[in-house]
Amino acid sequence: MASRKIVFFFPAFSSQEATAPLGILAVATPLLRAGYRIRIVDSTITPDFERAVLAELNDALCLAVSLVTGPMIRETVRIARAAKKLYPNKPVVLGGWHPSLLPDQTLAAEFVDIVVKGQGEHAFLEVVRRIEAGESPSGIEGVGYKQENRLVFNPPRALVPIRDLPPKAYHLADFDAYERVCGRRWAMYTSSLACPYNCAYCTNDGVYGRKWNALEADQVVEETSDLARRYHLQLLWIVDDNFMVDRDRALAIAEGLVRRDAKFDWSIQATTNLIARFTVDELKLLRRAGLSQVAQGADSGSPAVMRLMNKTFQSLDTIHTAAAKLTAAGIRPSFNIIFGFPGEGERERRETVRFMMDVCRRYPGAEFWTNIFTPYPGSPIMRRAFELGIDVPKTLEGWSDFFPRYTTLPWLKGRDHQRVQTMREYLRLAFHRVPIGVRRKNSLEKLAHAIIAVGARWRLDHDFYSYPFELYVKNRIDAWAHPPKPKVDAHQLAAEPVTC
Repeated sequence: MASRKIVFFFPAFSSQEATAPLGILAVATPLLRAGYRIRIVDSTITPDFERAVLAELNDALCLAVSLVTGPMIRETVRIARAAKKLYPNKPVVLGGWHPSLLPDQTLAAEFVDIVVKGQGEHAFLEVVRRIEAGESPSGIEGVGYKQENRLVFNPPRALVPIRDLPPKAYHLADFDAYERVCGRRWAMYTSSLACPYNCAYCTNDGVYGRKWNALEADQVVEETSDLARRYHLQLLWIVDDNFMVDRDRALAIAEGLVRRDAKFDWSIQATTNLIARFTVDELKLLRRAGLSQVAQGADSGSPAVMRLMNKTFQSLDTIHTAAAKLTAAGIRPSFNIIFGFPGEGERERRETVRFMMDVCRRYPGAEFWTNIFTPYPGSPIMRRAFELGIDVPKTLEGWSDFFPRYTTLPWLKGRDHQRVQTMREYLRLAFHRVPIGVRRKNSLEKLAHAIIAVGARWRLDHDFYSYPFELYVKNRIDAWAHPPKPKVDAHQLAAEPVTC
């Protein structure tokens, strides 16, 4: 009998915040129900991952990889090349965010045979059945493939409402291994898709559009409670683009979790204007239900830059209101900040730093994540890439280094770029940090960082970053303490946290 085994490879994303790959667990369920065997190799928890992948492929139908733009592409290219060299007749299938946004360029890579664009739950099952039968993927909606050295793309696949998608195969995940890597048992969960807003830097519209759709509250309560209990999870990161779109649904989820006496923490993403419409008592209900953090895209402390970002639904007042209400309810407010957006100058950047310092002092416990603007494929701003002078990668491999930490921009480079990077380092030092991964600092480390933080706050208040003595001391402390290094320099929000 022919093999019915599928090998999934998941390239390292963040070893300090490692957990099960949600996209792979999603597409695995229909395959399992159809009788296929699944083997997942995650490079974060598999020491010799290349050997593991190639060994598993020996009796498999194909290799499938799920990835997003950035460093994950480097390992993807390495594994795909090795797989095609050893097994030239076994298809390599790429799916996930990056292939969905740039399917043509992805499929053009010599080591890629098929791409799945958008939701893959049903499309990939059809692809696997064709591979098993030795047939072409012709006609499968949402799929691109090669035919006689030509790139062929079938019609797009309509978006399936999340309530009509099968549950994810969490039982395939090795949560013990992930806990050993990052120190905490946690998982990602999706309760809704899409966001009604169209921020200029966001890629969401390119995959899910703007029509928000969600699971019913009862289903969310049932699934999250069972997931946390079954796998002894301490935290669920609900990765919805905007959890709070439906206020009544959010409160119903909280009431259901309280009735179940839920014992796990959970975090969400939501826009500040939607958080601001909740009362403190309502947010306290969400806190009793386990909500511990709300990540929000503040993105800038400059009203002018916010307008350039198409964030007309947000103001500095709504950010302050959200921070105040969440703090009063005992929930950590977490804000993303983007430096270097087109149109931002030194004045606007300084406004943002003053805004961050003000929020941190007024609302102890608030948290900021900072990054340098990266024009990702599929975002509205990317349509202006040429006129902005952005050097867009011409190949799949080229995107592996297209990442905020390393990106210099036509309008932010040289000394200006270094100054912003130094400023970001001081923002990390100025306040206590609360990452997902658990590493306990000893008392000497804590004391040293507390002293350094005083100097860092002074520098930020006075916009003075020359002779960065504190950064030197911090690096010496790290060299002595040997904090764990991430396998891939990436974070889920592609940013660095700063906690007040």
